[in-house]
Amino acid sequence: MEWLTWKIPVGETAAAVFDWIESNGRIVVRPFRNAVDAFIDGALWLLQAPHPLALIAIFVALTWVLQRSWQTCLIVVLGLLYVLNQGYWEATTETLALVLSACLVCMAIGVPIGIAAAHRPWLYAWLRPVLDLMQTLPTFVYLIPAIVLFGLREVPALVATVIFVLPAPIRLTRLGIASTPTALLEAAEAFGATPRQKLWKVELPYALPQIMAGLNQTIMLSLSMVVIAALVGAAGLGTPVVRALNQVDSELGFESGLVIVVVAIVLDRMLRFGKQ
Repeated sequence: MEWLTWKIPVGETAAAVFDWIESNGRIVVRPFRNAVDAFIDGALWLLQAPHPLALIAIFVALTWVLQRSWQTCLIVVLGLLYVLNQGYWEATTETLALVLSACLVCMAIGVPIGIAAAHRPWLYAWLRPVLDLMQTLPTFVYLIPAIVLFGLREVPALVATVIFVLPAPIRLTRLGIASTPTALLEAAEAFGATPRQKLWKVELPYALPQIMAGLNQTIMLSLSMVVIAALVGAAGLGTPVVRALNQVDSELGFESGLVIVVVAIVLDRMLRFGKQ
């Protein structure tokens, strides 16, 4: 009965693996960290260099191009002016820089994987439990190895955000591609379309609403990570929320929390493809 008391050394094995990576993987880890830091700093510069009113005008113009709705543009203007009025503009740009970086990484990885999974059912069968695990594991579990490998501040926050958010664009892209009507594909084949032409001229245009929905979900899920990102030293809107929790400051907590809600509404209305 001694085997019943034996504990599988999961934690010890994981710790040994991360210790080995930390000791032997600095050649890879440090350049990766520096590249991610530079990328986030570049995104932050793009958001902070213009005057706030000029950036609001850019957001409104982008909203008009995407939505063609003056009501949506009005929501964006009022929401961003509210953020500016409350004094959270700098924190908002820091959060948007992290969210933008996470979205670019997730879409660049997720869309190709989703396309491959749609064309290869066996691949999606293998991916599905991995995606379920990525979405159900507590995000703090991702933060521990990320902190060990990359230290504090934005890089571990970005890594944890990408792992948590990545299943959304993969699943929705795969759903959009796999839902392409067979009649459309057969018509394309009848006209002599190659597999690449079918992908670019039939499947991707048909799946575009689902892909844009994946982008929307990616942004919303990334924004939901701002408080967790603040726990590892990342700047942004999560910092005042964490401070309010530590100090039991209801005024600061409600004020900063409402700003996060407003930013989420603004981004959702800007990128709500095909819906009004």
